[in-house]
Amino acid sequence: QVQLVESGGGLVQPGGSLRLSCAASGFTLDYYAIGWFRQAPGKEREGVSCISQSGGMTYYTDSVKGRFTISRDNAKNTVYLQMNSLKPEDTAVYYCAADKLHYVTTIQPMCDIPDFNGMDYWGKGTLVTVSS
Repeated sequence: QVQLVESGGGLVQPGGSLRLSCAASGFTLDYYAIGWFRQAPGKEREGVSCISQSGGMTYYTDSVKGRFTISRDNAKNTVYLQMNSLKPEDTAVYYCAADKLHYVTTIQPMCDIPDFNGMDYWGKGTLVTVSS
């Protein structure tokens, strides 16, 4: 079955850390740029961080720069999002998405002006709650 599955969400106190995983099954992640997106209650889905097929290009939205790190292990068919110094405003459902488009000079458009309907695959999301 072709799918993306997110895991690693949960309840964490402000200042804490979580590592999200996005695992692909039924297809090879090597050929896809991967983005992490989040949607908080009552808000639109937004791009958080994106990574190119090789991992050579990454992008972070301003609100998570210096706190989140995206990485990929193509041998494990998995992409990770390490989230440190979590804040209550990071509370959201986090989704990963796969895009077969090759971004040549920057991966920023995948996150900043995402074509949600154009992504090849979406996961079902994992809930992150940051609260004391």
